[in-house]
Amino acid sequence: MADLNEFVREFKLLDYSFAVKSHEDLGIDRDWNSIDYDGFLSYSDDSDLDSDEQDYHDSDFTSEFDANDIRYNREWLFEQCLTHLQSTSNVMEVDDLVDTLHSTLAGNDVDQLQFKLPDILGYDDLDFVTALIAHRDQILAGLNDGELQVNPYSQVRIRNGRKKMADVESSSVLTSSSTQNTPRLLTKVERQKRLDAAMRARNETPTGQILDRAAEQYPHVYRSHDAGNTLNAFGSKYSLPVGTTRVTEDLYEEITVPYPKHRPVKFGNKLVEISSLDILCRETFIGYKTLNRVQSLVYPVAYGTNHNMLICAPTGAGKTDVAMLTILHSIAMHTTPSPFQHLPNTTDPNADTNTDPTKFHVALDDFKIVYVAPLKALATEIVDKLGKRLSWLGIQVRELTGDMQLTRQEIMKTQIIVTTPEKWDVVTRKSGDNELVDKVKLLIIDEVHMLHDDRGAVIESLVARTLRQVESTQSMIRIIGLSATLPNYVDVADFLKVDRNEGLFYFDASFRPVPLEQHFIGVRGKAGSKQSNENLDKVTYKKVVEMLQEGHQIMVFVHSRKDTLKTVKSLRELAMTEGDMDLFDATFHPQFRAAQHDMQRSKSKEIRDIVKDGFGIHHAGMLRADRNLTERLFTQGVIKVLCCTATLAWGVNLPAAAVIIRGTQIYDAKKGGFTDLGISDVIQIFGRAGRPQFEKFGIAFLCTTADKLAHYISTVTQQLPIESRFEERMVDNLNAEIALGTVTDIDEGVQWLGYTYLYVRMRKNPITYGIAWKQLEDDVLLGHRRRELIVNAARRLHLVQMIIFDERTGSFTPKDVGRIASEFYLLNASIENFNTMMRPEANETDVLAMLSNSFEFDGMKSREEESTELTNLRDKFSPCEVAGTTDTSRGKINILLQSYISRASVQEFSLISDMAYVAQNSARISRAMFLIALNRRWGKLAGIILSLCKAIDKRIWPFEHELAQFDLPRPIMDRLNSIDPPMDELREMDSKELGELVHNRGFGSNLARTVRYLPSLIIEHEVFPILKSILRVHLTIIPNFSWSDKIHGSAESFWIWVEDPDAIILHSSKFLLTRKHLNDVHEMEFFVPLDDPLPSQLYVRAVSTSWAGAGTTIAMSFQHLIRPENENVQTELLNLRPLPVTALHNPVVESIYEQKFHYFNPMQTMVFHCLYHTPTNVLLGSPTGSGKTVAAELAIWWAFKTYPKSKVVYIAPMKALVRERVDDWSRRLEVSGRRVVEMTGDTSPDSKVIQMSDIIITTPEKFDGISRNWKTRKFVQQVSLIIMDEIHLLAGDRGPILEMIVSRMKFVSTQTNQPVRLVGMSTAVANAGDMAGWLGVKQGLFNFPQSIRPVPLEMYIDGFQDNTGFCPLMKSMNKPAFSAIKSHSPSKPVLIFVASRRQTRLTASDLINFCGMEENPKRFVHMDDDELSMVLSKIKDEPLKLSLQFGIGQHHAGLVDQDRRIVQELFESSKIQVLIATSTLAWGVNLPAHLVIIKGTQFFDAKIEAYRDMDLTDILQMMGRAGRPSFDKSGVAIIFTQESKKQFYKRFLHSGFPVESSLHKSLDDHLGAEIASGAIKSKQQALDFLTCTYLFRRVHKNPSYYGLEETDDEGLNAYFIDIVDKALAELNVSGCIHVGVEADSTVAPTRLLEIASFYYISHKTVRNLLRKIRPSPRFDECLEILCGAAEYDLLPVRHNEDLVNAELSKRLRFSTDRFDSPLWDPHVKAFLLIQAHMSRMELPITDYMQDMVSVLDQSVRILQACIDMAAELGYLDATKMFVKVMQAVKMGIWYDDEPVTGLPGLDPTSGRISETADAEEYKWPKLIALSTNGLSSLAKSLHVNRGQTSEFIRVLRKIPVLNLDLEQTKSDGTIMLTVKLTRTQPPLHNDYRCYTPKYPKVQFEGWFVIFSCDNDLLSMKRARPRSDGQWKIPIVVSMPVALSYAGRQITVLVVSDVYLRNMTSAVVNLD
Repeated sequence: MADLNEFVREFKLLDYSFAVKSHEDLGIDRDWNSIDYDGFLSYSDDSDLDSDEQDYHDSDFTSEFDANDIRYNREWLFEQCLTHLQSTSNVMEVDDLVDTLHSTLAGNDVDQLQFKLPDILGYDDLDFVTALIAHRDQILAGLNDGELQVNPYSQVRIRNGRKKMADVESSSVLTSSSTQNTPRLLTKVERQKRLDAAMRARNETPTGQILDRAAEQYPHVYRSHDAGNTLNAFGSKYSLPVGTTRVTEDLYEEITVPYPKHRPVKFGNKLVEISSLDILCRETFIGYKTLNRVQSLVYPVAYGTNHNMLICAPTGAGKTDVAMLTILHSIAMHTTPSPFQHLPNTTDPNADTNTDPTKFHVALDDFKIVYVAPLKALATEIVDKLGKRLSWLGIQVRELTGDMQLTRQEIMKTQIIVTTPEKWDVVTRKSGDNELVDKVKLLIIDEVHMLHDDRGAVIESLVARTLRQVESTQSMIRIIGLSATLPNYVDVADFLKVDRNEGLFYFDASFRPVPLEQHFIGVRGKAGSKQSNENLDKVTYKKVVEMLQEGHQIMVFVHSRKDTLKTVKSLRELAMTEGDMDLFDATFHPQFRAAQHDMQRSKSKEIRDIVKDGFGIHHAGMLRADRNLTERLFTQGVIKVLCCTATLAWGVNLPAAAVIIRGTQIYDAKKGGFTDLGISDVIQIFGRAGRPQFEKFGIAFLCTTADKLAHYISTVTQQLPIESRFEERMVDNLNAEIALGTVTDIDEGVQWLGYTYLYVRMRKNPITYGIAWKQLEDDVLLGHRRRELIVNAARRLHLVQMIIFDERTGSFTPKDVGRIASEFYLLNASIENFNTMMRPEANETDVLAMLSNSFEFDGMKSREEESTELTNLRDKFSPCEVAGTTDTSRGKINILLQSYISRASVQEFSLISDMAYVAQNSARISRAMFLIALNRRWGKLAGIILSLCKAIDKRIWPFEHELAQFDLPRPIMDRLNSIDPPMDELREMDSKELGELVHNRGFGSNLARTVRYLPSLIIEHEVFPILKSILRVHLTIIPNFSWSDKIHGSAESFWIWVEDPDAIILHSSKFLLTRKHLNDVHEMEFFVPLDDPLPSQLYVRAVSTSWAGAGTTIAMSFQHLIRPENENVQTELLNLRPLPVTALHNPVVESIYEQKFHYFNPMQTMVFHCLYHTPTNVLLGSPTGSGKTVAAELAIWWAFKTYPKSKVVYIAPMKALVRERVDDWSRRLEVSGRRVVEMTGDTSPDSKVIQMSDIIITTPEKFDGISRNWKTRKFVQQVSLIIMDEIHLLAGDRGPILEMIVSRMKFVSTQTNQPVRLVGMSTAVANAGDMAGWLGVKQGLFNFPQSIRPVPLEMYIDGFQDNTGFCPLMKSMNKPAFSAIKSHSPSKPVLIFVASRRQTRLTASDLINFCGMEENPKRFVHMDDDELSMVLSKIKDEPLKLSLQFGIGQHHAGLVDQDRRIVQELFESSKIQVLIATSTLAWGVNLPAHLVIIKGTQFFDAKIEAYRDMDLTDILQMMGRAGRPSFDKSGVAIIFTQESKKQFYKRFLHSGFPVESSLHKSLDDHLGAEIASGAIKSKQQALDFLTCTYLFRRVHKNPSYYGLEETDDEGLNAYFIDIVDKALAELNVSGCIHVGVEADSTVAPTRLLEIASFYYISHKTVRNLLRKIRPSPRFDECLEILCGAAEYDLLPVRHNEDLVNAELSKRLRFSTDRFDSPLWDPHVKAFLLIQAHMSRMELPITDYMQDMVSVLDQSVRILQACIDMAAELGYLDATKMFVKVMQAVKMGIWYDDEPVTGLPGLDPTSGRISETADAEEYKWPKLIALSTNGLSSLAKSLHVNRGQTSEFIRVLRKIPVLNLDLEQTKSDGTIMLTVKLTRTQPPLHNDYRCYTPKYPKVQFEGWFVIFSCDNDLLSMKRARPRSDGQWKIPIVVSMPVALSYAGRQITVLVVSDVYLRNMTSAVVNLD
């Protein structure tokens, strides 16, 4: 110790002050233990130092000296130093501090002391500093007087400002008395006691757990050297470890920091053995015996908890494996069974520790882990390391960086994504489909100390965004920070939200596996000068030689690729000059011969040349094989000196005994000059020094210039706290958050700043950030400062037009430009430049100039030495004019970019880096510029910029040939460039012609294939004028190229836009083509505005986003366009006195209304007379919610008043509306004695019920099907009034049905002489006059505007970013929706309409998250907890159960009825405030709200497999739910849509949309129905029939919409003749009609058409059956025919359901290979669903349950038709097989299952019935005949569920079994066969309902009676039991048989249409 103190006294440094501590004071276990001091430490001799010190201070010792008589000697200095140490955090010993001050006072003048003394003592004790300077001479004189007075406190150490010495005995170590106050020397015994106490105190101090003495101690901070224990002049802390030396030479100055000795593992902190861990860790850490010291200490928290963590440890300490522990914890949380429950039993030697890893299942789709690495090279290394070690779990690890892009599918299959900060920032910036981000459970940030770097702002942004996501979503995302040792690690921990006592781990350099000795060398000369470079070479050489002499290998790190070889040559030359080549020579190495053999395979001459001399080079520009060879030779020791770049340090784990960093000047292309080597690189390079198990310590040299020496010493040795760089990039980061939607106003911005490291450091070190201490005291949380920063940043963004900042409200609204800047990482300064420079008429030169002026290149400089080469590049490789000269940075950027595209070769190193930087950033910036131009609708500029984007990507100019993008031989390309053939011509040529074209016939086939690879689209267009100023455009897109996964990847994208002759874009959208849809025909539809005068044409451009020259342009000519002149008839609401309900003059009817109101509203008053007192037809257009239903009821009362025995038909377009109306009228109107009946696909009442009813409520399809056979259905002829609700839906898919109903009922009226009144109800339409004329309205036209609503409506239309994916778009709307609720309806009911069931769940989830950030998270709940708990107990759907807890309901078709009903009741009673629903709620349930939000105006249309716009009628219906009569004075409707559609909705939502006909699209089926009914018998009658349709009227009014070019009578006649001919031709092809010869042009139906019309199926279904049916088909073939029906064309197929279908197909009996269609085809889906139904398989997703109901709903109708058609064709076996299919569908079992398994308590999938069982045993008659005991025994043998045995027996007893009797009689030349069917037991139900629990509809008993002879089907009849319940009375079926069959056998087969194998037969010989 004395030697050490002596060393310190002699160690005088001019520039640095070192606080040196003794080994004891370091608190480190060295190579001794307390046991070595047994007997030396006497715990009984303890004395109380505290009392000693008190005695000392209480004595008269200091009273001798008053203020005027102070002796500034050694005693005074000791006392002042002691006081200083007690009151500050300084950890020096008193002796050391005195000696330091002595040397400082002696070696410096007064001016120097003013700076150096505060560095030593800090600014907390300025009085002491002042006294030292003022009395410097006296103190030095006193110290030099030789007074031998030893300070009694010289051996007292002050730790952390507290006295940490052990208690000693009460007797003082000072001997003093009242007469003797002068201290004396301690005796030997006293010194012994003091030493004992010191040693005990040291032994009781935990190993190394000593924090900054001014701060609290934390349990996981392990440090020996307290760097930064004093403050320097700038408030930063620094000090260097013990043993630091300094040497000054002529060329350089060297400071050496010694390596720390290892700390032994302390008891209680032993290394964790891998064998003691669970299976997850054991299998991952294969090859490990134990974790190392760092990992063992971290293990309990890393693997055992979910705490955020910060691990600060030196490079090489094993931080990657710490990250692995946290990764394994996340995996374990998603592993079944939990690995935490399968720990090895270490106490039982016989216990099985080898748990089978295959028994563990990891839910791979439930989580994502993101590892953020600072460099791409490190990311690659991490991917390789993690991927190999986790492969046994099936974990996929992939890299996501600028070089490695991942497809969406790859991302979804990846569990661990390794990325860079910038890339992950870009990913998380994108609002929307957060499926990836939402699944992240662990975020690991490596090298988090980069916070102080230029990239620090990115990390701050990432962490802040993640923390806010955690808080807002209440989800758990664990954040792990990995870092080198940091001085202010506590600040970083606070920033990462790490619990200081749990997750903060700090390990000093002693935890390095190989201790590191650090040498910092500062050479003479200015940085970059020739002198400094020469000195660097000499010093590097000197250190290399020194290391070689010690037998070490060395890595020399340089900072460019070319410098590697240059440095090797320099070292070799110096070695030759100095005669040291023998030190380098590798030829004597034992493995040199083998190495020499390997080197022969290297393609690099330089590498082969230098290896023999012991040198090697390594950089990223080398071939992979050469790099691998170099790494292997260095590992073997053949290469002694390896010159490399930093890539080796980051990306390859290749250590060496010593590393040398030659120079710290590194070229930064971003800044356009040389900058200092980053500290992260230094630490990483130093980490490569020292090979475990080879060296005792590693050696690292950093050679820099003298002026940078202090910087690197202070930084590397943790002297300077890292500060935030966030403020520099705050404007752009704020823009990103605003664009993302997470910051919408100033307050949220202030809150966001609170999550940043900037906020942490502003509070800790305010001066650095321009904040006065006084300001911090007044505003502890810095709210005002943060607000000031946000406001200033927002003003800047508003200025450059990136956001809209409303300073009055403080709100932020993102703009498209801001979103683009966020997505493409553009600086706001660049946007400002683009705003100034961008012009619509700009050319390529202007665009390049704009690009060159981007602020991303602001730091790039032009240097004089580059001028010559730049001039050469400009002249030879820059085809466009360069704006700016070569000596300007803008000119340089322009030249480099053009040279890059031209593939120029650059020589100057700085230009190589600059070119790479310019090219990399230009690709990104130009894409952003393109979107800005597109957003501004500048077509020409957009095209130019997109061409430039592709030129940069492909490195070819637009004027070069398109095939230059492919890797074609040079001669071929030269030939193509010389003749420049157009691609269209090349596509027309065959391979032979192409070979001749390029003078290489052998290459013709390859060239032909390449030509086909260039993407191309064929585009066809149709235009439909809607209004004079609105045009609907329909595009048909056909891909016309060959696909190669290698070339095209998984998808190709195109921009499609429409521009006018002035190049103004009228519409733009992105078209994405995937490989699976390559052969499909795609459709796109949109609206464009038309101006006056009408342009001659518009242009449609389809341009590939990535392939140069790949584009299509077509012209849409308007030469024959006829724009409609719509006369918008609107009815003004008159100011009439409201009529009382007594005006009805019917007490019964009056009583119905008096319960709700006493006066009709103004609209009802105005239409009252017309509806109630006149028979005229009426068209009533009025807004939703205005009272149209009551108006319709007025017409009903008129009908019953005028025609009391007539019937009223109410037609609603949806089942939901029908159900609502049935519920309402059944409750209210039946009071009047009128009966209501429902007729839909779900309910089919028998004819008696219909005949007895008065009001029939039905759907268009159902009434169409019934009215087709009006002649046989009497009730159709009794109809006096038809009310058609929502008649504006004529333009939709159901429109043609309404047209046919109206036309047919007009025809019926003329045939029966019974007038039929027509009443149409709709919202306001633009062409009400046409609709009224079609309906025959004369005086009854009322078309009221939106303003007549009883509750006025406020309407807002908000625009969102165009060309965004659907899910991201929906996601971006959630925050505005929540804000709208708070603004417009904070306490009133809110309805949010979304497009799909999935969106209801996602929207609810986000709203819950936003609620979680509110003061009252349950603000939407309006019931107490007990009631809520009771409600939740009844809910089945889990997502709904969660959302209801926050007062948010969900409503969609996927919910069970009970859940939907509960939600409706809760919302109606205002117990929940928010209801999220699909559009069906708007139509089917009358649940008004104060606020309605329509979240998106698109939905996925499975027919076109794309998203399309909702109908305006749907939107109007949703809006109609806003405003509650008698509750609200006004309602609010907010529509969220794309920005480009705002004007469209703004226009048509007010004025109404013109309604067109769509009958011409499906005329064939409807004409067929009329032909089948006999209404049409010739072509002329078909034409006459069309004159009654709405189509006929609209063709005259808007001919261009229907494709007419000529509008004269001849042209119109030709059009109608053409569509009739086409429809009849289609019917003829389907075998449905007979067409007469041209002269007679008659048409007659076939029996097949009559069957199709009766069962309401399409003629295309008939065609499908005729094409596929065989006389004896198999079951699967019949199933295929069923599923191929056209009725399944519109079965919804959603995104990614093809994957679900693929999995489903693997589990089902019949493969889908039989279909020529892909897995996403609706018919394939129907095929799978019906199989799943018969297999009773649990469906994978809830949506499939509803789809299954839809498929089964239509299946019986289609099968009935198939049975009839098969019988009609005479196919006996086919008929019986179709019957069997129908039985299997109804019972929900397979045709070969035992039918008994369909009964209660049995499951056909359970295998309870043996396959070897006798089939006779389970026949229905035999089973029914069993006694009660026999049935009980049967149930027991079949293992019927115990609780269902009685039901099993009950149902089985009632299974219908028939006895069959045959009679034959002769009459009229035929033989009449009479079949009598008699039941043997009563039915299960009186109405003959059957037991079909798996079928969604009730099925009634029915029988097929099939007559056949010699396997020929003669006839088939249907038989049903009597409806009067007389089951014993036989069912009689008769069939006439021709006499020609006399003497032959006739077989009669009676088959149940429900129960499998329930049949009976008989054979009769005809007499």
